[in-house]
Formats: sequence, structure tokens, C-alpha cells
Amino acid sequence: MERPDATFTLAYLVFALCFVFTPNEFRSAGFTVQHMFSEWLGSEDISFIQHHIRRTTLTLLFHCFLPLGYYIGMCFAAPEQNLMFVFEASHGWQMYLGLSLAIQLFSCALAFYWSRHGWKHHPICKALSVHALPLSSWHAVASSINTEFRRIDKFASGSPSARVIVTDTWVMKVTTYSLHVALHQDCHLTVTDSKHHSLSPELNAPVQIVTITVASINPRVQSFDIRLKSTEYAELQDKLHAPIRNAANVVIHLTMSELFLETFKSYVKTNEVYNCPSGQELEPCIGCMQVTANVKLMRLCQGGEGECQQCYCRPMWCLICMGKWFASRQDQQQPETWLSSRVPCPTCRANFCILDVCPVCARD
Repeated sequence: MERPDATFTLAYLVFALCFVFTPNEFRSAGFTVQHMFSEWLGSEDISFIQHHIRRTTLTLLFHCFLPLGYYIGMCFAAPEQNLMFVFEASHGWQMYLGLSLAIQLFSCALAFYWSRHGWKHHPICKALSVHALPLSSWHAVASSINTEFRRIDKFASGSPSARVIVTDTWVMKVTTYSLHVALHQDCHLTVTDSKHHSLSPELNAPVQIVTITVASINPRVQSFDIRLKSTEYAELQDKLHAPIRNAANVVIHLTMSELFLETFKSYVKTNEVYNCPSGQELEPCIGCMQVTANVKLMRLCQGGEGECQQCYCRPMWCLICMGKWFASRQDQQQPETWLSSRVPCPTCRANFCILDVCPVCARD
């Protein structure tokens, strides 16, 4: 029989991780600080800065309460430990309670310090005050940001825990505990890295994530990184007043077809290799006439009758042209179906899928 304390510990650990690193399921169910305290936080569309000042403060308090919440739960899950009577509990539990209370008291004291004098000690307010004009305050900067955030032409991307927002004047990154702000005219944006994922959990399609460093010429403004999908890169460029530098020479795939082509190539490289018969010479690809044909269609998948078909064509296409042909035959409005779909051979019209595209190995 399972021990109640072990079951509670496991369940609380999962809950705590999901509450801190909120997955989409928790967000949809409303288990977020923003949703549960939406009335106190106010509308983000109306008062963007004030909303995030309250949100970050409340998030800090709730996350710091999690260790103490575990102790309170264990009082009921393991009554034999006598945790309700602190002096009767074991030395280890007493130390844990003391540490949990210290963390909670520290967070409360920090939140109280932030809220004094109209929140001017809050990290967000301090970040805004850097951009304030002489004889002005962070309130003027907050008013400017609030006004621009209400406009419908702003650029917004990313998950709620790492949102990127670009208005006419400001580049911002919203995180769980902070808000990074930089002026367009003061910052330089540089592409530093990119990662290609064959399958995105949200889109069920390939995605390239581009990392851009935002560095300000103002030494008091800390640089920060923003991440966005490559298909949003052009929209970001249109919103900025200066070009984005590509110091790392990162190849950015601006369209879904370009992203799919990279995924197509990675899948084909893992397929079975086709060995050409001795004496057979490979001719130039009939699609581009630039490189030698290097793929052959062979029915290898486990599709049922009427699905994939055997292709008897000799190698006539290169990998890039075959990938472009495959992408051109897809429903452009449903990229999540591309990887699992079938298309006809460009020469004989026999249906094939990605698993049937085999790299060619030429024999001397």
C-alpha cells in the first residue's frame, strides 16, 4: 500500500514545478497568478507597466510560499510526524520549517520594500527610471509604454514567461520576475544563435528559433536576449528603426517551406541508403541540373494497400529538389500535416512519403 506522505510529496512536486514553469494545460485551466488575481492586477492593455509591477511582486510571494505550503500539506499527509507541534517534530523538519519561514518572510519584506513610495524601489521602476528625462521620473516612461502598448500595430511574440514586445519606441522582454526595456534609438540588435526543431509541440510542424541580443549604448541598461520564430523575423525587422546585424552568419529560414526543407533533409539522411548497381552512372538532377542526382524513391514505409507505391524510376533528382517538390504539393494552410503526407513521384506519379526517400550511394 502506498504511503500517503510519499504520494503527497510526488503530487506537490509536480504541482510546484507546473506552477513555476507553467505548461499550456495549467495555463488553460487558469492556474496562473495572472488569471487567479486578474481583478487586483488590473488590465494589461490599459496599464501595462502597473500590471507587471503587481504581477512580478505577487509571483515572487507565491513562489516563495511553495516550501512552506509543502510543510503545511505534510501536517495532514503524515500526522504521525507531529508536524503541527513544531517542538515534537524531528530536528530535520524543524530546520525545514525555519528555512521555509525565512524565505517567506524575506519575500514579504522585499515586496513591502518595493511597494513603498509608489513602487519606486521595484526593479521594473528602476529600469524605467534609467530612460527618464532630467526632472522627470519613471511614471513618464511608464505612461509612454502604456500608450504604445495599446496600439494594435505592436509586435508581440513568445510564451507568457518570455514574451517579446516591440512598439514604435521600445523593445521589451517580459519574464516571470522582470521586465527588460530598451529604446529603439539606443539599442543594437544582433543575431547570435539559432536552433532548428524538427517538430514544434505547439504547431506540430518544424520551427527555427532565432536568438537576438539587444544591447543598449546606455551603460545603465543591461543587455538581454530575445527569442522568436524565424517566420516572425521579417515582421520584427519592419517594426525596428535599424537593421538587425547577423554577426554569427546564421541562416534564417523566413518561410515555412524553407523550414520544412531543413527537416526533410534531416529525415532523409536517417533513411536506408540505396546502393546503385555497378556500372550505373548518376546523371545531373533534372530539376536543377546543378548537382548529381542523389536520392531514389523506394517503398520502405509500412503503409497499407493504396498508400505508398513502388517507384521504378532510376535516381533522377537531388535531395533539395525532391524536398522542394514535396513541399510544393502540400496544403500551405496546414503545415502540421506535411511530415505525414504523401505526394506523387514527379516522374512516374507513384505515391511516396518521407520514409521512402533514400540517399544514393554510387559504386565505383
